[in-house]
Amino acid sequence: MNCYNCGCRLSEHDFCTSCGADVSKYKAIMRISNLYYNEGLEKAQIRDLSGAVTSLRQSLKFNKNNIEARNLLGLVYFEMGEVVAALSEWVISKNLRPQKNIADDYIEMVQSNATRLDTINQTIKKYNQALAYCMQDSKDLARIQLKKVLSLNPKFVRAHQLLALLYIDSEQWDKAKRELDKCCKIDVNNTQTLRYLKEVEKMLMPDENGKTTAKNRNEDAYRYQSDNEIIIQPLNVHEPKGNAISTIFNVIIGLVLGIAVMYFLIVPSAVAEERTKSQIKEREMGESIDEKNGIIANLQTENKNLEADNRKLREDLEAYVGSDGTLKTVDELFAAAVEYITNKDALATAAHLENVESGVNLEETSEAFRLLYETLVEKVGAEAGASYYTSGSDAYESGDYDKAIEDLNKAVRYDPENGDIYYTLGHAYRRAEQKTEAIAAYTKVLELQPDTERARKAQNYIDELSAN
Repeated sequence: MNCYNCGCRLSEHDFCTSCGADVSKYKAIMRISNLYYNEGLEKAQIRDLSGAVTSLRQSLKFNKNNIEARNLLGLVYFEMGEVVAALSEWVISKNLRPQKNIADDYIEMVQSNATRLDTINQTIKKYNQALAYCMQDSKDLARIQLKKVLSLNPKFVRAHQLLALLYIDSEQWDKAKRELDKCCKIDVNNTQTLRYLKEVEKMLMPDENGKTTAKNRNEDAYRYQSDNEIIIQPLNVHEPKGNAISTIFNVIIGLVLGIAVMYFLIVPSAVAEERTKSQIKEREMGESIDEKNGIIANLQTENKNLEADNRKLREDLEAYVGSDGTLKTVDELFAAAVEYITNKDALATAAHLENVESGVNLEETSEAFRLLYETLVEKVGAEAGASYYTSGSDAYESGDYDKAIEDLNKAVRYDPENGDIYYTLGHAYRRAEQKTEAIAAYTKVLELQPDTERARKAQNYIDELSAN
């Protein structure tokens, strides 16, 4: 046990030997938390899961950082079919102790299986739908939904309890008892289950003939269930004495009453059952159609995206490919090589190289392509840079600042360490009233030619442009 104040290991004393804090109450709280944890562990071992939940929650009330109690609480929830509650506890545990925590294995066990996650989601949706059906008084639909829930998650205690409650409401005591027995196998001491079971057993108490009967609210009759039929047997009814005619008459009356009961009770029930089945099938078909419509919509969207990507690729390909089917950039690079080898014309070679640079991303080309390009740039760079510098300076002197900016930028590309080019380029930008670009060019002069008269003038121009 560590000190809550400084984190130091505590001794048998009631104070921290490191910081001197009083830890007597802190130790008592930790002991109570551990006591509840041990109690919850004992209850879990004998499958008293609801009792274990109560004890473990008490343990966490005293010490929310009790990782063992939180992990065990998650396991108990998982065993009761409460997967979401279990995951919540394990996630909190993982956040409290990120390293060396068995909650990682529990979370991985659930989340690594996509089918299991989908089953969990379906279970929750169907259980909530069953609750909605109960509130709408559609109890038959609720029973169907709950059976689907239990087929996906047989350990879901709350689903068993709700299904048993629906059976109790319809006085199907045998089925209710079967569901409650399943609950007891999962959680032996669940208070809600035991309360329902007590009521069911009271209605299923055997009579003196050994038959299982259910006592009706009317004290003058007994009611018991045979398969799906509920039979009511009146008490203290004596057969009247009479002759054969009265007996035949009673038989006829009984037949008439039987036909009437069949017409007014059995037939409407069968029709209602068929209507319910029809509604369920219609709903399932509607869900299936909605699902397929969603898939179709996704496929249509994906198809549109693929068509857009295809058009973009065609446009990119057309930008790279010439009319004869060869790559324009490759042609330009070959033309630059031929121009340099044949005529030694630096400007013509440079023009082809500029077309190559504007038409392709050099980083995405092959090593041989880049090597040839860089070699040609190195061969014609100095001469092309000087030529562009000369033409740019002439354009500046003649007042054609746009042409000067264009040629001087080309000169900088081939001779990036020449401060004179940047100085003239700064003048051209300044004359063209492009202040930001002018300041950038003058700043480059300060970097390349520090502590010079030209650098001092460049600084003056920067100060002037910044002030304006």
